[in-house]
Amino acid sequence: MKNISRRDFLAATTAGLAMAPWLNAPGEAAPAGPILDTHTHFYDPTRPQGVPWPPRNDRVLYRRVLPGEFKQLARAHGICGTVVVEASAWIEDNQWILDLAEQERWITGLIGHLTPGSKGFLEQLRRFSKNPLFRGIRLWSDSLKSGVDQAHYMADLKMLVDLDLAADVLVDSSTLPLIARVGQKLPELRMIIDHVANVRIDGRAAPADWLAGMRAAAQCPQVYCKVSGLVEGSGKADGTAPREESFYRPILDAVYEVFGEDRVIYGSNWPVSELFADYATVFNLVNGYFSAKGAGVHRKYFYQNAVKAYKFVQRNPPGQG
Repeated sequence: MKNISRRDFLAATTAGLAMAPWLNAPGEAAPAGPILDTHTHFYDPTRPQGVPWPPRNDRVLYRRVLPGEFKQLARAHGICGTVVVEASAWIEDNQWILDLAEQERWITGLIGHLTPGSKGFLEQLRRFSKNPLFRGIRLWSDSLKSGVDQAHYMADLKMLVDLDLAADVLVDSSTLPLIARVGQKLPELRMIIDHVANVRIDGRAAPADWLAGMRAAAQCPQVYCKVSGLVEGSGKADGTAPREESFYRPILDAVYEVFGEDRVIYGSNWPVSELFADYATVFNLVNGYFSAKGAGVHRKYFYQNAVKAYKFVQRNPPGQG
């Protein structure tokens, strides 16, 4: 991929917002606006080294999962690209995705898998951040719990701020309060809560502890919420997650009330979501909800807020290849 300066890379972000006409594929109806899926996983168990995840006994997920398959599903919904969230703990698998992105222009960014506080973290972060498609790392509950009170861990997180990178955060209701603690210490760190903090969804009102944690996190102005993981929240891993928007509306309403129209972001969690429902269901649940709030909110949720959170640039031309 052609090297560009970080200043040119970030400056191009604004230009990307004005380029909607080329986002639809030839022969398809133009979408209402550009749509990005900010949470997918790609991997290949047939590689000589295999993969550390998913396990061999997972009959749905243990197979080659590459952008070509995703594009076939996503194009029908006007999606023009994706941010990959690396699930593999192998450091070189970050490079594997970046190499894949050179061939697959649908990959607009990577949230890598590196562990703050670990030996060599800063060296690897500087290495990967030289590629402008590397937009940050994912933080996990266990590392947050053990690291939030450790100076060297927080110093590593501060490097994300210095490099203008973001952090996806995977927590549940019990560890959700950690986001507010990090946000208070590092108010400039952009954090994106994954999968609505893995709340259990049962069609009833939002759990009080989860709601309190989300409200505390939202007090930090650089914290966003990825409205993903909805079908997973049902617990129906046999593919029978409810298809009705009404089942998820108490959680959707709570997230929207807490974070507002400027800090909610679309992500599918594909292919993990396939354990619970097909891609059309995952997309249609949120598309219907946010479409009802008007075109402006729809554009923010499906595109503009992701640009603010990840500060990536649309590749020219994106969504092709």
